[in-house]
Amino acid sequence: MPTNKSTIAAQIDAVPQENAAAATEEPAEVAAVRRSGPEVIAGYLRGLPGSPGVYRMIDAEGNVIYVGKARSLKARVSNYTKPAGHTNRIARMIMATATMEFVTVRTEAEALLLEANLIKRFRPRFNVLLRDDKSFPFILIARDASGGAPQIMKHRGARNRKGDYFGPFASAGAVNRTINMLQRAFLLRSCPDSVFESRTRPCLLHQIKRCSAPCTGEIGLEDYGGLVDQSTRFLRGESQSVRRMYQELMAAAAANLEFERAATYRNRLWALAHVQADQTINTDGVEEADIFAAHQDGGQTCIQVFFFRAGQNWGNRAYYPKADRSIEVAEVLESFIAQFYDDKPVPRLILASHEFETRELMAEALTTKSERRVEIRVPRRGAKSGLVEHALQNAREALGRKLAETGSQRTLLAGLAERLGLEAAPRRIEVFDNSHISGTNAVGGMIVAGPEGLVKSAYRKFNIKSEITAGDDYAMMREVLTRRFKRLAVEEPEGAGSNDADLVEVEVKTTVPGPEGPTPDDADDTAFPDRPDLVLIDGGAGQLKVAQEVMADLGIDGIRLVGVAKGPDRDAGREHFHMPGRDFFMLEPRDPVLYFIQRLRDEAHRFAIGTHREKRRKAIGANPLEEIGGIGPKRKRALLNHFGSAKAVSRAGIEDMMAVEGISAEMAQKIYDFFHERRG
Repeated sequence: MPTNKSTIAAQIDAVPQENAAAATEEPAEVAAVRRSGPEVIAGYLRGLPGSPGVYRMIDAEGNVIYVGKARSLKARVSNYTKPAGHTNRIARMIMATATMEFVTVRTEAEALLLEANLIKRFRPRFNVLLRDDKSFPFILIARDASGGAPQIMKHRGARNRKGDYFGPFASAGAVNRTINMLQRAFLLRSCPDSVFESRTRPCLLHQIKRCSAPCTGEIGLEDYGGLVDQSTRFLRGESQSVRRMYQELMAAAAANLEFERAATYRNRLWALAHVQADQTINTDGVEEADIFAAHQDGGQTCIQVFFFRAGQNWGNRAYYPKADRSIEVAEVLESFIAQFYDDKPVPRLILASHEFETRELMAEALTTKSERRVEIRVPRRGAKSGLVEHALQNAREALGRKLAETGSQRTLLAGLAERLGLEAAPRRIEVFDNSHISGTNAVGGMIVAGPEGLVKSAYRKFNIKSEITAGDDYAMMREVLTRRFKRLAVEEPEGAGSNDADLVEVEVKTTVPGPEGPTPDDADDTAFPDRPDLVLIDGGAGQLKVAQEVMADLGIDGIRLVGVAKGPDRDAGREHFHMPGRDFFMLEPRDPVLYFIQRLRDEAHRFAIGTHREKRRKAIGANPLEEIGGIGPKRKRALLNHFGSAKAVSRAGIEDMMAVEGISAEMAQKIYDFFHERRG
């Protein structure tokens, strides 16, 4: 029976927290007497089939420590029962195994896809882990936009809107630069529907020749549709035909003495040339491909990923997967690629820097997943080999920079420990700051730093939920710290400290991307499994006292608290440091550790201010019509077109509202009651 995508999805869905129907139960004799790893594993062999499948090794605490695939479950698992011939990593994994769970599948390709999914779900400590799995941005030309005028925009996440998607791009910056150039070339609108609908005259983008202004009829919808078609052709790789078309139009305009029109076409040609100019390597013969190049050094691995679409380089990104030092680079690359495409679109061609054992099997699995032929190559000569070598050089340089930065960071952390009297260099530093205007739109921000620098995926923001008196920074700090540490107080085992050898890194998936990295809209009070070694608070003795009281109320000790207050005249470089049990002190003005603390404090301030501004912007831009149940985009648009603004709607009578298309007597009464109850 052939493998298909729905079969694989069913297998994946069958393994949430419970075993699938094909999972093998643990033998009673093994469960009754807990023995060493090899004996536990041997107890499962009798009931295992010789068919493909995925197995999970679980420790005594119930944590999944390893996920593996096998062409024959029985043959693979029997290898773990041998007393010798294992690396230290595998030996430790075997000895830590208390139970195992199994899922049989029909093909080895299905096993590979299921393995990648379960690794990302359970994050076992003996597997290679893809640590940065946030979504990539795309360019969307939305065809469900207002007025029949498609909108060009950056898009992340599910593809729910009707339109054309182009990507992925390596970063938001790469998308923004491309959209900027496309606006110059094709004059597509980028404004949201709410702005488009309310325009009565062209905006600044039209004045600087970045938009053709379909909102006010400066261009007809048919002509605007032609610009949209030209842009989609360009993004699909028909760049040469689009360029030839503009060259012909420019020549024809010049021949007819229409020099202004000819200059317009010339400017579009310049913009298109700029889009294609950022090609540092030859992409001939590569229309659609992802390139993976891995380099190992100093016990770490860097994998550079380059994206090529429509014959253009759409950017690259460096990854540093979490892997044991003993794992070879080819094995790291193999596991990385499988996890990478678990939730991302697959191109037709994948180029890799290293040969790995399951290359053909992975190509088969990705072909099944994407429902089109996918090829994985390891080129050794020719143009494609040059692309891989270029990516490999980028991986070497990126890893070299990271190792240098990590060494410098560790030196700073050691100096910080010495200045603050810590027993050891802190592995996790949390810095807190608050932001508000007269108590409104109050937010708290937390940033995290460690041996590898700022950990932006761990940043959190707190929407202040309690009623805060204007200017009461102490109350804000109390709420933020209480919400941050209350679960730690409940779940942390008695006597646990920051130097526990078995501290496990846990990464929390986040949802809303931003310029400073992905952060959730509001920190979940249950999402903090990590214990910091050092907490820096933006403030002086008062804020420090609040932090001490919170820790005392929660029964948490062993976390060093430091208040960082600006010095006289708020002069940077003369900060006063407040710590429990000692007078405030200052550091030498040119001390690198002082600069390090200033950078952390300023980053926390930047994050809190940015979060506050975003919250304030959303509050200002919020439309009260959106709060009324039953008012969707169509009815809202009809009301705004009829009355001109939400404020005018609030003043209208029921009869006036009923004159609007789509507004019944019942809905008009509901809208009227909403606004008049609010006034009351």
